[in-house]
Amino acid sequence: MKIIDVHVHYYPPEYLKRLEQLNTTFTVETDSQNRRVLCDRGSRIVTLTDTMEEIDIRLEEMSRIAPGVVQALSLSIPNAHLEDAAASADLARLANNCYVELRANYPEHFLCLGSVPLPHVDEAVRELDRALLDLKMNGIIIGTNICGEYLDSEKWAPFFERADQLKAAILLHPMSPIGVEHMQQYGLAPLVGFVFDTTMTVARMIFSGFLERYPNIKFILPHLGGTVPYLMGRWDIGWRAYPESRENIPNPPSYYIKKLYYDAVSLNVAAMMCTYDIVGPEHILFGTDYPHVIGDTQEGIASIGDMPVPDKHKNLILRDNAILILNNMEGVR
Repeated sequence: MKIIDVHVHYYPPEYLKRLEQLNTTFTVETDSQNRRVLCDRGSRIVTLTDTMEEIDIRLEEMSRIAPGVVQALSLSIPNAHLEDAAASADLARLANNCYVELRANYPEHFLCLGSVPLPHVDEAVRELDRALLDLKMNGIIIGTNICGEYLDSEKWAPFFERADQLKAAILLHPMSPIGVEHMQQYGLAPLVGFVFDTTMTVARMIFSGFLERYPNIKFILPHLGGTVPYLMGRWDIGWRAYPESRENIPNPPSYYIKKLYYDAVSLNVAAMMCTYDIVGPEHILFGTDYPHVIGDTQEGIASIGDMPVPDKHKNLILRDNAILILNNMEGVR
C-alpha cells in the first residue's frame, strides 16, 4: 500500500536565492555544526538540509528509507507570505510551477500543495484559482499567521470565501510565531513557538465564528493540532462560562475541533491516541515534517504501526483519508 505524506517540504533552489536577495527579516546563517540555517530576527526557523533543496538527493533517500511513500510537496517558512506584493506573487508562482513539474516527472513520488501570495488578497485569490483549477494541485498551504496577523482577520475574507467555494484542502503551517524574538535560545521557536502559534490561530478561528463562515474548507492542522485536542475541555468550559466566548458561535468549541483534520507529526503514540479518541481515525492524516531535522519518516510510519487501533484505521491515516480530503485526487489509488 502506498503511504501519502501530507506534511513534507521542499525549497526550489531559485526560491531561496530570491528570498536572500529581498529585504526581509529572514537571513541564512551557519550553526555550530556548520549547517546552513534560515533564521528570523535571530531565531532558528529552518535547518537547510541537502534534501530540503536537492531533488536528486531526496529521491535517493526516499528510495532507501521510504520507498512506499508519496510526498505532498509544500513550502516551509516563510512560504510566499511577504509584505512586498510582487515578490510574494513571484515566489508563489515559482514554487507552484516547480512542484507541478516535479509531480509530472515523478508521479509515483510526489503530490503538491500550492502557495498563495497572502497578505495580498486579490493576488492570492488569482493564484488559488490557478493552483487548484489550472495546475490541478492537490491543495494549498498557508501560514498560521500572515505577516503577524491571524487568519480570522476580515482582510483575508475574500480569499477564504473563494477557498470555501472551491472546497479547498488547506494545510496550515506555523510561520514565525508572534514574539519569535523571545525564542532565540534552545531552539524554542520550532519546539514551542510553532505549536502555540497553531493553537492560537485555531482558537481564534473557532471563537470568532470563522469556521462557521467557511464550512467547506478542509483545514489540516500540523503537529496534531498543536495543543488543540488537549485543550478542548478547557475551551468548552470557557464557552459555557464566558459570554464573550459564545458571541460568535452557537456550538461549543469541541463541535468545531472534531470537524478539523490533523496531521500525525508527533512520534508520540499517547498524544496520537488522545487525538484519535477525540476526532476519530477519519480526521487524522499521515505527516512527517520531512526533511526537517526533527522530521523522521521511518519513525512516523512506525508510530502509526504502534497505535493500538484496527489496521483499517491505520490505513485511513496512512493513505485513504488523504485521497478523500485533498483536491484533484482523481486517479490516485
